[in-house]
Amino acid sequence: MPAMNAVVEVLRSEGVDVAFGCPGAAILPLYKAMEELGGIEHLVVRHEEGATHMADGWARTNGRVGLAIGTSGPAGTNMITGLYTAFADSIPIVCVTGQAASTKLHQEAFQAVDIVEIAKPVTKWAVQVKEAAQAPWIFREAFRTARSGRPGPVLIDIPVDIARQVIEYDPSIDVPLPVARVEPHLPRVERALDLLLAAERPLLLSGGGVVIADASAELVELAELLHIPVQVTLMGKGSIDENHPLFSGMTGIQTSQRYGNASFLESDLVLALGARFGDRHTGALDVYRGERTFIHVDIEPTQLGRVFEPDLGIVSDTRLFLRAMLELARARGISRTAGAWPARVAQLRSTLTRREDFDDIPVKAPRVYKEINDFFDEDTYFVTAIGLYQIWGGQHQKAFKPRRYQVCGQAGPLGWEIPAAIGVKKAAPEAQVVGVVGDYGFQYLVEELAVAAQYDVPFVLVMLNNEYLGLIRQASLPYEMNYQVDIHFDEYGTDNVKIMEAYGCAGVRVFDPAEIRPSLEWATKEAARTSRPVLVEIMIEREANTPHGLSIDAVREFEPLPTEV
Repeated sequence: MPAMNAVVEVLRSEGVDVAFGCPGAAILPLYKAMEELGGIEHLVVRHEEGATHMADGWARTNGRVGLAIGTSGPAGTNMITGLYTAFADSIPIVCVTGQAASTKLHQEAFQAVDIVEIAKPVTKWAVQVKEAAQAPWIFREAFRTARSGRPGPVLIDIPVDIARQVIEYDPSIDVPLPVARVEPHLPRVERALDLLLAAERPLLLSGGGVVIADASAELVELAELLHIPVQVTLMGKGSIDENHPLFSGMTGIQTSQRYGNASFLESDLVLALGARFGDRHTGALDVYRGERTFIHVDIEPTQLGRVFEPDLGIVSDTRLFLRAMLELARARGISRTAGAWPARVAQLRSTLTRREDFDDIPVKAPRVYKEINDFFDEDTYFVTAIGLYQIWGGQHQKAFKPRRYQVCGQAGPLGWEIPAAIGVKKAAPEAQVVGVVGDYGFQYLVEELAVAAQYDVPFVLVMLNNEYLGLIRQASLPYEMNYQVDIHFDEYGTDNVKIMEAYGCAGVRVFDPAEIRPSLEWATKEAARTSRPVLVEIMIEREANTPHGLSIDAVREFEPLPTEV
């Protein structure tokens, strides 16, 4: 059969039923195979970076391997940001690029670029198919690599002359390659349990690895069995219901709660599960590390000791580790009752809060998140990217279930939300999907609204518009400058509602906090009615600052606190 027909057979058997891409001359053999065989829905994107973010959002939602397709030359280079984002957040996607004929690569042929070498630093594997007979097996290995260990992206480059060849392949006797289970070494599990039980003020720290491993149920089960408070990282948000009595917030120098930092500072042991100790989480390491005992569990061995040396490192899938801990604890007959430490954390949680009940005009950002929390239910999927709104979201927005709060954590590309929301909605078509965006990043990949409109992909966009590069303005404060960060012009700057209308979508601009909930109600109904994205643009205070600092014991607050009212 044609080599690309074999590739499509592999894709379908690997669970791919939707692809996001942009056809071009060098990748047309693959598109011909997709047309002939069927079984894979395809959305034509307006920019190849958008394709990678769509595949990313799709994979974050269902845990499968997302697929993005582009042609040769700039299509591949446009995909690099999406590969970097998936690589940084451990998201399994496969990007396929077309390439000039293999006989022309040394002759600087049109749109011929060594995309494999360009992509290597931001992929788990980047490879060019050099023999047509390798094609189905390279794709099999690509999917195994993307799913194995710490998940991540793979790039496959296919010269057009290779793609046109015919090979021997029988899909009826082929299956996906097995993925090895990374199980914990039992003596280390025993040591971890001993340390945990000896601690007076232990915390469980749930990172993105808990979400990726679908280990949320085991996390909560262990916390309840041993009555240990649970914190989350930004990537771990949603791994425990934030209304759970053992939830103790988030530590950090930006995306954090006051009670989260306070309870962390009082802890004497931290069991970190699938967390990478990102710098916005830890802040100054001497304060974060302190005298605490740290147990670090990660599926990737080289993550252990990368930021600081833990007292105990354990290589394991987080779900398998938690199951082993539960089995060991039950085998020992251990079941603890709530003590002074969970009560202390609950006290901190009830007292060290931040205000959200502002009625000011212009709108104060925390009020937006209060309305979001009150209006949308626990099954809603949220996507959000980078800016002051990400920090406010981490501080104020609640998450209740895994995979429902999706954020591009480490790479932080502007414009991620619109294509990611499309991917989420394609993975969970019956779900309510909401993108929380800033006014600047909104325009980075705004053209992907056309994709949502063309293919009837509805979702709600909630924009916090301060007509600023808000996070950079805030970062400029120590420099005592406000230079080249103001994007205001005319009366309100860019008319984002008209942008929505240009793409056949709808929107409304909000000035009064009392208008937020009615606008969310309208947007939800309008998105369902039109099967297209709908925008609620909220004009917020222009020069508001988020709480932030350099260490977790010195976070500066910029708004009046509840005790100060």
